[in-house]
Amino acid sequence: MLTQIARAVSLCCLGSFTLAALAQSGDASLVLGEVTVRGQEEGPLPTRRILSSVDVLGGEVLESRNAKFAWELFNLVPGAQVTSFGQGNWGGKFSIRGFNGEGEINAVKLLIDGIPSNSNDGNMPYLDMVFAQDIDAIEVVRGTNDPRNGLHSIAGNANVITRIGGNDTRLRLGAGSFGSNELQLSKAIEQDGLSQNYFVATQHSNGQRDHSQADRSSFAGKWFYTPDSGSTRVGLIARHYESEAQEPGYLTAGENSNNPDQSLARNATDGGIRRMNQVSGHLETAINDRLYWTTRVYANEYTDKRWVRFSAAASQQERLTEENHYGFLSNLTYRPEVSWAHAVAIEGGVDAQWQENHSERYLTTNRVRTTTRWNQDFDFDIYGAYVQAVIQPTPQWKLIPGYRVDAIRGSYTNNLNGRTYDINDYGLINQPKFSVVYTPDPRYSLYGNAGRTFQVGVGTGSYKVGRSDNMEPSLNDGWELGLKLAPVAGVEGRVALWQQKASNEARRVLNGASNDSEYIGDTRRRGLDLQLSAKLGSQWRLWGGVAFQRAIITQAEAANPASQGKEVDHVPHRIYSLGADYQATPDLKLSLWANGQSSYYLERTNSTAKFGGYNLLNVSAAYQLRRDTTLEFQIKNLADRYYEYVWWYDNTVRDLHSRGDGRAAYATVNVKF
Repeated sequence: MLTQIARAVSLCCLGSFTLAALAQSGDASLVLGEVTVRGQEEGPLPTRRILSSVDVLGGEVLESRNAKFAWELFNLVPGAQVTSFGQGNWGGKFSIRGFNGEGEINAVKLLIDGIPSNSNDGNMPYLDMVFAQDIDAIEVVRGTNDPRNGLHSIAGNANVITRIGGNDTRLRLGAGSFGSNELQLSKAIEQDGLSQNYFVATQHSNGQRDHSQADRSSFAGKWFYTPDSGSTRVGLIARHYESEAQEPGYLTAGENSNNPDQSLARNATDGGIRRMNQVSGHLETAINDRLYWTTRVYANEYTDKRWVRFSAAASQQERLTEENHYGFLSNLTYRPEVSWAHAVAIEGGVDAQWQENHSERYLTTNRVRTTTRWNQDFDFDIYGAYVQAVIQPTPQWKLIPGYRVDAIRGSYTNNLNGRTYDINDYGLINQPKFSVVYTPDPRYSLYGNAGRTFQVGVGTGSYKVGRSDNMEPSLNDGWELGLKLAPVAGVEGRVALWQQKASNEARRVLNGASNDSEYIGDTRRRGLDLQLSAKLGSQWRLWGGVAFQRAIITQAEAANPASQGKEVDHVPHRIYSLGADYQATPDLKLSLWANGQSSYYLERTNSTAKFGGYNLLNVSAAYQLRRDTTLEFQIKNLADRYYEYVWWYDNTVRDLHSRGDGRAAYATVNVKF
């Protein structure tokens, strides 16, 4: 029995479903493309069955998109904001639910095969380790009602599920604009209960802007064993990643208007080196027919050395970050037989993460250190526990209560003066959750949910530096009302109205003097999500989504009263993505897709002009040359539209610009054998 179960257990959303089948399943999730799952839903509670705003992107959709970084693939997720910095290893990131991608407030919990993969400040560098060919699915949960994750899950979470099992070899070779080329190679071997998966990738690009050369490489090995009894599966996953990249730097408005492709002499030695390792062990077992236990242990290692100069008036900085995170997650799922309800399932879990973080910063001249700004060690440990249940009093109703508690411990040492500081005593951070789904007809599901998530300061902002009192955590209370509909086979959509209100919201001071956080006050985020996916006949598939959102500071922090009632910076009012796939012949598929967003303010008093809006059109053609060989041709930014990332440096330097890529063409050959 568990031979089937175990393969689905650790991968959360895996199950043998296509888009059309999921549309009729009575849950509120939406799927783009095919998601292959080997097994029955008899293990832990599957995400798409118990949570509300869930989007799943199938691997065949992701694999056909040309992307330098995995975060670019989130352009396909309706309502996801993708921010491209264009600065070497700091290429960009994605965000959701009215939180921006600046790195100040990182509101998404990243998981890779269920393993927590955020850095201490909530950023997502580990996402760079994963390449499109190795991804089986991406599962995004939006909102505040998921009790499984605590730290960094302010607005939701994203789980990148990679390929495990199978018997094949896949090779992807590509080349294109800006001197780019890549190789992705995977090998899957499955025999006698043992599955082995190996993946290697290398990538090179010169970049559109001057001084933008980058080289990246990644390796992954995955080994899983299921004994003959089929009641248990054990596994090991190991990943290694290295990159070395130049940074072109940011340009003032005048410099950018003169030549947006240039990199000035002040940035000639900017760039960096990044190395990451991730190792995880997995255990999944059926204690009996109704009780299932899963445990994962892991170690994450992150090293980043960066040299960056933001303006002519500023010195170059060397930024060194070294982080080692160790942790485990364990949960039990129980499905009792009851006479008073159609079905009941109960799940509880515990998790912990121990962080050893080191940060150094220097002022430099052409990578030669001149002044030490800081040298810090900080331990940050978090312990969590949760319980949730799915109660179906009738087949049409699902009631899903949940509760989570987190506690934080740690200390900070300033190595420049030897002083040590305790972490804030945040107490027990209680997070109640509740969801309800009503499915009067398999084609329609009405749902509502409410829940609480939390945020604490990052860097030295979590510790009692210069004060004896304790800071309170920022509590984020949200709700959502929605309708998921599938009126006919192959067509599904969702309409959702949501709100999140945060108390005492904190953000990282990105270019500050002490690696600290600051408080901006109380905030309110509201939005409306509209999504549609349709498979029309055997040739057409259409999909699209638009998010309307506002992020307002409802009660400004006392130090900045001018931000009262103003918008949070870098949050566009509108984000959209839409596309169409046309199977012109059995061997030829044509695709057209677009994504864009409206402009936004650069700082929270809203005294600047708005920047950052764009509308981009992309096309591709995939031709199956032979049964095992496919040729792909893709043009990104077909209309060669100019777009840019802009941020506010200070009142003297003002806005700084980094252009996005213009029209770019890529050709790839994919071989499966």
